Amino acid sequence: MKKRKNIKVTWLIALITVSSLLFTGCNIPFSKTTQAQSKTGLYFDTVITVTLYGSKEETAPLLKGCFQLADRFEKRFSNTRSTSEISRINEAAGKPVSVSSDTVNILKDAISYGQKSNGAFDVTIGRLSDAWDFKSNTGHIPSQNTLQQAVKTIDYTNIQISDDTVSLRNPNARLDLGGIAKGYIADSMKTYLKKQGVTKGIINLGGNVLCIGEKEKNVPFTVGIQKPFTEDGTPLFTLKIKDLSVVTSGTYQRYFRKNGKLYHHILNTKTGLPVQNHLTSVTIISNRSTDGDALSTTAFCMGAKDGLAYIEKLKNTEAIFVLDSGNILKTSGIGTKIPFTLVK
Repeated sequence: MKKRKNIKVTWLIALITVSSLLFTGCNIPFSKTTQAQSKTGLYFDTVITVTLYGSKEETAPLLKGCFQLADRFEKRFSNTRSTSEISRINEAAGKPVSVSSDTVNILKDAISYGQKSNGAFDVTIGRLSDAWDFKSNTGHIPSQNTLQQAVKTIDYTNIQISDDTVSLRNPNARLDLGGIAKGYIADSMKTYLKKQGVTKGIINLGGNVLCIGEKEKNVPFTVGIQKPFTEDGTPLFTLKIKDLSVVTSGTYQRYFRKNGKLYHHILNTKTGLPVQNHLTSVTIISNRSTDGDALSTTAFCMGAKDGLAYIEKLKNTEAIFVLDSGNILKTSGIGTKIPFTLVK
């Protein structure tokens, strides 16, 4: 078994790669200073960074506000914190739990994507995701019986929302917002910053990159997407974007190898095993990071052919599929609406 590096280190490498491509020549209009001001922290087992441009005096309270949001959302959404709203729902044995409007809103988004994907995306995957361990080097593969029992609890229609209360009709089900939470948090940060008058900036939540505005007038940001399984975060391709979200789901983000076989964190909600469809990654470019987060998982689970057709039908949404053969498939807007460059 090949030992898997700790996910925090992997995301830090990705962060440095994206930073070198993104964080140049940005500013916020209320200052003539263009010096980058960044703040980094660890939330949801992920290194996150928010970068704004201006003086320390101007940006410090805004950066602090963003990380207060991250802290608030982790305390509400994390299924590993026993006091979080999600954990309280999971432990309530089917009884209603009073929650914040944020938890209600993110669960409504999650239910919507469960419906749109026919269950390929499903946040009641918690018991199944708990059965696997992609954060350590153990390489433990759950038994077939464990997987079968976990799969029986996966059904987004079991989520019941009534005003400010949430319950699970199946008391054995468990919520896991890992496939949508970072997108929701990034969107919330962007909304906060724009209300404060920020028109240019970058939010990087462990690979979920959300840009505010553009690099400078009529000049987009450049975002690099990691070449799968590279140790140094070398980019496979770059995109030029303005005021958009870029989210990637890939087999190389959390995985282990055992007996020569790759086991990754994107799980099939029908079998309980990692999805096997010859895809290595899916990158979604969209207006909302919440959409990009959910769609990257959904399209990956659908596979290259069906996933490409699905994204092609969506407005203001583009996708790039990287196959394990190295081939790349793109929706029609990549290379036209969204400039794309393959890194040699």
